Amino acid sequence: MRDKICIVCGSPLGEEPLMALKDMPASAQDIPDEEEVKEEHGISLFLHQCKACGLVQFDCEPVAYYKDVIRSGGFTTTMVNLRRSQYRHFIDAYHLEGKKLIEAGCGQGEFLSVLSEFPVKACGIENRESLVCLAKEKGLTVWKQFAKEGEILALKDGSVRGPYNGFLSFNFLEHQPDPVGMLKCIADNLSEDGVGLITVPSLEYILQYDGYYELIRDHLAYYTFETLGYTVEKAGFEVLEEKMVNRDTLSVIVRKGKGSAVQPETVRNRSAMDISGLKESLDTIGREMEELTEELKDRGKSLAVWGASHQGFTLASTTAIGRFARYIIDSAPFKQGKYAPASHVPIVPPDHYHEDPVDAILIVAPGYTDEIAGIIKEKFGGHLEILALKSNHLERI
Repeated sequence: MRDKICIVCGSPLGEEPLMALKDMPASAQDIPDEEEVKEEHGISLFLHQCKACGLVQFDCEPVAYYKDVIRSGGFTTTMVNLRRSQYRHFIDAYHLEGKKLIEAGCGQGEFLSVLSEFPVKACGIENRESLVCLAKEKGLTVWKQFAKEGEILALKDGSVRGPYNGFLSFNFLEHQPDPVGMLKCIADNLSEDGVGLITVPSLEYILQYDGYYELIRDHLAYYTFETLGYTVEKAGFEVLEEKMVNRDTLSVIVRKGKGSAVQPETVRNRSAMDISGLKESLDTIGREMEELTEELKDRGKSLAVWGASHQGFTLASTTAIGRFARYIIDSAPFKQGKYAPASHVPIVPPDHYHEDPVDAILIVAPGYTDEIAGIIKEKFGGHLEILALKSNHLERI
């Protein structure tokens, strides 16, 4: 447990959490292999809200790999098309043609590869050495570094260095125990009028659809447009644009030098956020999954899950699905051959279906449901039952 203070404004979080979650995955990316799964188990998580700045957050330590960007969304057509659209607007609207852009936390360069299609000077930093090597193999300008306050973001030989005209950060800020420090580092390496494009998972989406399964230890913070705006302002930026993308993600464009260092207590007197819907969804979804597994058992049918995401892991560890599903299908090679945290359901590639067919597949991948359903029909035929977890209920497709 870390000190119960807000990771953005430093105010006390208080003793009483908004919500307690049991049997949760200990991480979304440290996926246990055959040996590690013997000692791996679920954990309890406690969700708080800062009464000063309003940020909703867990009070636990960050995962060990919070500086690394390990993503599988870069493999999907949906996400690649979204990034192209975002880049086109960002570059055109802020006159970044020919300018120098840096991605803070670029993984193996999934999104940086897409950025390289545009007329900009693209580079990136990544903390995990193995991912840096993969990015370099793609011909990308990437080096090992993390945006910690005070760092000069540059290649050691000085061939690439700031000031940068713009930066990109995709679903990385929510992992950070010091998000303001990271953003200040980036600001210090930008030109005077430097701009940035930031995305984070949306707490508004989670609350609107009561998706308790969106909560995971990897994500220390759960931002709204308001609390994300406060965070970037505290780091010295102003918000120029706000947009919800892919149904579940906040996207903001910011500019350096216009932020205000407002004190959190001057924002408003906070009352506790209403998360009763999340608590109800824990019961409702649990009951629906129990009914589904009983129905399939009675019919002599088998089930697999598609989506070794944090949503899939949470669903498997907190409902009957984890005890009934034969395996979890995922297209990301680095997850295959391992086991879902806490529930220990094996993770397999899509082609595993042909070796060990099932009668029904439950899709747990918000934002990609339609794309995955199309793959299932094309690869496995039209006889399969396809179900999906959409928002806070189960649907048949």
